[in-house]
Amino acid sequence: MSTGNSSETGNRESSFPQEDAIARFLKASTQYGFINTCLQSLVIEKFGEETWEKLKARVDVQDAFMTYTVYDDVITIKLIQEACSVLGVSMEAILKLFGEYFFKFCKMSGYDRMLRTLGGNLTEFIENLDALHSYLALSYQEMNAPSFRVERAADEKMLLHYYSDRSGLCHIVPGIIEAVAKDFFDVDVTLEILDVHQEEERTAKKEHVVFLIVQKSHRQMRRAKPKDSQRDQEVQGLLSFLRMKEKYLSVSVCPVKKSRWEVVRRIVMFGKRHLRNTFEPIYPERLWIEERTFCNAFPFHLVFDASLRVKQAGVNIQKYIPGLRTPKIRLDTYFSIVHPPVAFDIFSICQFINSPFVLKARGERLPEAGRSRPPLKLRGQMIWMESTRCMVYLCSPKLRSLRELEERQMHLSDIAPHDTTRDLILLNQQRLAEMELSNQLERKKEELRVLSKHLAIEKKKTEALLYAMLPKHVANQLKEGRKVAAGEFKTCTILFSDVVTFTTICAACEPIQIVNMLNSMYSKFDRLTSVHDVYKVETIGDAYMVVGGVPVPIGSHAQRVANFALGMRLSAKEVMNPVTGEPIQIRVGIHTGPVLAGVVGDKMPRYCLFGDTVNTASRMESHGLPNKVHLSPTAYRALENQGFEITERGEIEVKGKGKMTTYFLIRNVNASEDELMGRPRTPLHPEEASAPGNQDRTLAVMRYADSCQRLPEGDAARASDQSTPRESPAASGQDSVEAANGQRSSDETKTQRLPGEPLPSGFCALL
Repeated sequence: MSTGNSSETGNRESSFPQEDAIARFLKASTQYGFINTCLQSLVIEKFGEETWEKLKARVDVQDAFMTYTVYDDVITIKLIQEACSVLGVSMEAILKLFGEYFFKFCKMSGYDRMLRTLGGNLTEFIENLDALHSYLALSYQEMNAPSFRVERAADEKMLLHYYSDRSGLCHIVPGIIEAVAKDFFDVDVTLEILDVHQEEERTAKKEHVVFLIVQKSHRQMRRAKPKDSQRDQEVQGLLSFLRMKEKYLSVSVCPVKKSRWEVVRRIVMFGKRHLRNTFEPIYPERLWIEERTFCNAFPFHLVFDASLRVKQAGVNIQKYIPGLRTPKIRLDTYFSIVHPPVAFDIFSICQFINSPFVLKARGERLPEAGRSRPPLKLRGQMIWMESTRCMVYLCSPKLRSLRELEERQMHLSDIAPHDTTRDLILLNQQRLAEMELSNQLERKKEELRVLSKHLAIEKKKTEALLYAMLPKHVANQLKEGRKVAAGEFKTCTILFSDVVTFTTICAACEPIQIVNMLNSMYSKFDRLTSVHDVYKVETIGDAYMVVGGVPVPIGSHAQRVANFALGMRLSAKEVMNPVTGEPIQIRVGIHTGPVLAGVVGDKMPRYCLFGDTVNTASRMESHGLPNKVHLSPTAYRALENQGFEITERGEIEVKGKGKMTTYFLIRNVNASEDELMGRPRTPLHPEEASAPGNQDRTLAVMRYADSCQRLPEGDAARASDQSTPRESPAASGQDSVEAANGQRSSDETKTQRLPGEPLPSGFCALL
């Protein structure tokens, strides 16, 4: 059985170097996608999807192969070479595994019944493989299948001759044959290579591999003798193998003592002594058909002698090749052998006597009227007639469709009524139409797959933008058209920050400079939200707001927001004031308490926080000092004894709150700057940086006690959805984030906005 392609892949152990074998392989042009699809299915089934993705990336091939599309041989050989490299196995093992799987893949692809009917035993199966390839060539016109020839021997042994245009495929054959024998005929066979060589046939070099096939049924294996007897049997088998190899090599060189016809007769008659059936046919004393009737009944046939001189020809073959009517004309004058690819002589023909032969008319030898037409091809069987020492070629025109029939100016009436070629042409016409439709559907499917892949990428981008604006579970509910109920969070930590003297900077700079400064600052802050896993609520102008413990409740919300604030202070040092050229200064305020969270609006909906906690956090920021993290009493209590250095500011007057004792967050005594910033660790000593083990530095990661105990987003969503909103004295519009930003005190460092000054867009960070 062929690999069903116009290219055959692999490598082999022979006298030729591996590079030469691959170079000869690459001379082949194309193969069908069926082979690459089989290889893809094998790798995915045996080694996993990840292995195939790795091979595909290394070879840089497309995601899917189409069955009836022809691909370059280079793709397959590279895939096999990379598979050997990735899996760490030899080329021979990969090819044999591919052969076993290819048989299974053919069965799954609908060729099971066709394969089972090829023969009643393994020998008949192999003898009819060439006929199967000839049939498949009707559908796969570019297919260049190998040829097989069997020599029968005693003791259930066979010699399998394998011919291929491409070197290196021979190791696939044992995988296929062993799988066929075990599945179809319930026998175990072993294949050993007797000989591998290149032989000149016509104008192309062909690889000729001879296998010794030894088969044993399962019943005989169950009756196997003890280990000692088995060892003796193995030794005897090895000696038998060596004798068979020596005998083959001695026969193959055609000894001088034997005449040419003795060798031919020996090959043709080989195996006739080992007939297993007992049927005895009865032959007439004479042939009861006259010559004229025979030539009309078989309009396409040829009889020629050992010198290839034509003795007899059918009436229609004379019609299309008039030169055959010339007495004693040689057959090779008007025809060449297309398949099997052997020399046009009686000896080579006898070697492949069991194979179907395809002959092609030589266009240059035809009359002027016939040269404009495509050359006639004949397909049929060679039969040696010992009594007349002639060869009869019973054949029919090799046509795939009605179009080819018309191109050669032929008609169905030219083919004998008993010849099934008539039906084959009509059936294949419909088959070709179905194949073309299938090919179109396959191409459309591939186009849809590519479009679907691109759509998935764009969908990911859209979802990433949506999830950047809303919590994931809230965004998913809105996409499904559901209303998002407001939820109460009993405790969370809110942070506000702004830029000191922002109004002065805006008055002295160009708008683009302000945008660039804010974009640089917000990009650094946004990265820190991922480092400490806090939620960014929004930005308004120079104000930046985050919350911990919302929308996903988490116990360490205060520590996370505090570490985020310390990281903000470090990041602000990297952003330059466009007026002075020095690092900007920020104020940060933090407060801990309950809030009500929900989605506001239908157009451009926002996830907003409501409650007195929002207002108090805003007051902590507006009453803070430059480069200080200002804490409320509740925030101080949440961070107390958590590894933070905190100093008391004292009692101050807070607008709308009266007197409050507040605090300043100094540092986290247990965390380094690298951990706060989420950047690669800095080596302690310069020599550590140059050490081989420290070339790839790892990121410093903040660790929290509840890092592994976070509620899943789905649970957090349900917790948020199922919480019952309650009336809060601060749940009014003026206590929202927007109102809080408009009620800051007149601190000496407070940013004063000019009348009518437009607020910068909250999406400036996207620039």
